[in-house]
Amino acid sequence: MTFLANPARDFRIATALVFMPPPPVDFEKWATTNITFSSRESAYPGPYNKNLFPFFSEILKALGPDDPCRIVTLKKSAQIGGTVLANIFTLGTQGMDPCDFMYIHPTDDNAVRWSKLKLKPMLRSTTSVAKFFPERSRDGGDSILFKERSDGRGSILISGANSPASLSQVSMSKQVQDDLSKWQMNDAGDPEQQADSRSRAFDFAKIFKISTPLVMPGCKITRNYEQGSQEEFHVPCPHCGHEQTLEWGNMLANLDLAQPEKACFHCVECGTEIEEHHKRSIASQGRWIAKNPEAARQHRSFFLWSAYASLQSWELIAREWIKAKGDPASEKVFLNDVVGSAYVEKGEAPPWESLRDRATASELDRGIIPAWACVLTLGIDCQKDRVEWQLVSWGKDYKRHVVDADIITGHIAEESCRQHLDHLLAQKWKHVCGTHIGLDLAAIDGNAWTEDVWGWAKRHGSSKVIMVRGVGSESAPLLARVKRERSRSGKLIPYSKRFYNFATSVLKMALYRNVAKTDVLEKGYVGFPRGLSDEYFRQLTAEHRKPMKRRDGFTDWKWVKDDNQANEMLDTMLQAEAAAIKLGIRTMPPEAWDKLEAERCSAPNEAQLDLEDIGLNTPQSVAPAATARKAKVAPRRKSGFVNGW
Repeated sequence: MTFLANPARDFRIATALVFMPPPPVDFEKWATTNITFSSRESAYPGPYNKNLFPFFSEILKALGPDDPCRIVTLKKSAQIGGTVLANIFTLGTQGMDPCDFMYIHPTDDNAVRWSKLKLKPMLRSTTSVAKFFPERSRDGGDSILFKERSDGRGSILISGANSPASLSQVSMSKQVQDDLSKWQMNDAGDPEQQADSRSRAFDFAKIFKISTPLVMPGCKITRNYEQGSQEEFHVPCPHCGHEQTLEWGNMLANLDLAQPEKACFHCVECGTEIEEHHKRSIASQGRWIAKNPEAARQHRSFFLWSAYASLQSWELIAREWIKAKGDPASEKVFLNDVVGSAYVEKGEAPPWESLRDRATASELDRGIIPAWACVLTLGIDCQKDRVEWQLVSWGKDYKRHVVDADIITGHIAEESCRQHLDHLLAQKWKHVCGTHIGLDLAAIDGNAWTEDVWGWAKRHGSSKVIMVRGVGSESAPLLARVKRERSRSGKLIPYSKRFYNFATSVLKMALYRNVAKTDVLEKGYVGFPRGLSDEYFRQLTAEHRKPMKRRDGFTDWKWVKDDNQANEMLDTMLQAEAAAIKLGIRTMPPEAWDKLEAERCSAPNEAQLDLEDIGLNTPQSVAPAATARKAKVAPRRKSGFVNGW
């Protein structure tokens, strides 16, 4: 039997589909219906439960088409569910309002990792969307960084902010800018500006900017938050009903360091304790209030930190603060990841004269290790006609004391210079208790004259000498081995096995905060001996952080120094610190320090105990030197300055 089509009927159906209004876009409702967490993804497996995330409801509404704002910014703590929001926005868009969508990560590597480990499993588990993104091999519509709907109505382009090519020649009505604070300048300029321009052609575009903050001034997510509506989540006091935000300063002011399990907030109105068992109830009654409501039509910005999250207890927040307190680098991580606030750094060292005066009043001369220190690291910086070095001793609580600093004349390629360095590595220094301690690890700058530096470094084992290179990024890890490097011929470069990048910007900020401390019992204290010249302190404090205005109107923050002022003592201090981080002293347990002190600082003329021998079990610990040998002490070289170092 043959059936004939009814053209009139088909025309009416097609016309009705064209003029039928689209279904409402409700991201929260869509998430409740379509998102299911596994036990591997969440402590609360099962369907998305809006009661666990009451503060997300308004953010999801802002991302919908009913809200006129074009930009939505979320400044947040780490591990608070920001990725869940971004995923709901990404997949919910494809499920309810298909379009070309761009998801941008700090780097191409991040983008590939997210596509493989996050997006692919999400597409598989979200059945309402998975049918539009079938996995097909050798298909241009299904690659790692590009996913196209099978019906051609939309796509997901995954990009890295470090690649200007991936941010050009495309128009996207919706996008996510993830980990925005970690975006670095690329060859074409500011990647955030490039990404924003991809949605300029659309009147109803949505751009979701999300990140934990880093350092102020210059933090991208903080700047965006301040440009937007600046909305904070207010909750009622369980006792008097007064609406207020949960402030870190409020918790800190009432924190008993001996009893972190009692961490709580106090109502700013009635003064009564708001305890953790109140959190779920008051969060369900909370609401967002804007400090800058005039900006809401164009840009809504939200701030959310760990105190509101169901998965992070207030006791844990308190314990993490106790662990980080006193160490600027650890405090920075705490403020960024836990409090969701940018680390405000001074960018300035104390006046060099104050450090000199403090050293003049010291009870120790150059070459003497203080009673509380028992680990030695050496920083070495190579110049055209000299090699400069600085020896630093370390004790508990990340305290340090400068033991000595000097200059060896000649280039690192010259044999006489190398022999002096050999003697320096074999030398022992006197401890105030009467023992002598040898060097644990040296770090030499390998960024310049790399082959010549390697020519000397390979004379010594990797447990005695490492090569280092400074990295200016404020999001870089404190210390990380460089990727395996190869020559132009493809041969693996041998020194890549012991070549490390270290975060110069972060370490400078921490150093400049620590050198201002005057109490030897304070965590991070930096001590100086008598006998160091004025030039030493000028070089140590030579740099400051300065805003650099670009042609496009944006500002970069960079460390700068006076052109007439050298800074080798700052460099060697940071190199010595990189060696200390490699040894694992940031995480060395108290019992390990006790064992070292008992062995190295109590019985003169005994063999020195290696750090390996004390049974360190920290991720960054290494086995330094073998048992120290008696060695010829290198003669001190004159520095070339009027008074030497």
